[in-house]
Amino acid sequence: MSDNLAHYARIIEADLGIAVNALPGGGAAGGLGAGLVAFMPADLRPGLDIVAKALGLDAIVASADLVITGEGRIDSQSMRGKAPVGVAALANRHGKPVIVVAGALGYGAEMAYSRGIDAMFSVIQECCTIEVALAQAAENVQIAARNVAAAIKIGRKIQQQPMPEIF
Repeated sequence: MSDNLAHYARIIEADLGIAVNALPGGGAAGGLGAGLVAFMPADLRPGLDIVAKALGLDAIVASADLVITGEGRIDSQSMRGKAPVGVAALANRHGKPVIVVAGALGYGAEMAYSRGIDAMFSVIQECCTIEVALAQAAENVQIAARNVAAAIKIGRKIQQQPMPEIF
């Protein structure tokens, strides 16, 4: 599929002089966006920006104590514009901690910590097929939510204890 989209992008550039591969969001996964820019008067904007504005997310986050967001999978590619990283940036502007609940944590997920995400929890409990993961999704989301709540409870208990003297 990506070979076909790359070919499509080369044709658009050759025929119309528009380098859609250079557009943010117009690369291999941006076939629709690239087509809209090439053939219609369209501007590409990050989806999170549109949704955040529609929801009034800035005000919601500003009034929250904690932000919990989610994604199907957090991995190294998540740093390139997936919603949790954008939500974390917004939350960080307001000094709010961020927890991500993801279907899975993949290679490079730890990079999210440097992007303002404070904790991550995987919904999947063990290696399994996608069919098994989907069949167990409701139960596994409940378990992940319980784990998040337990971590928050631990944090509150720690806050209530006096700091030990180290020396």
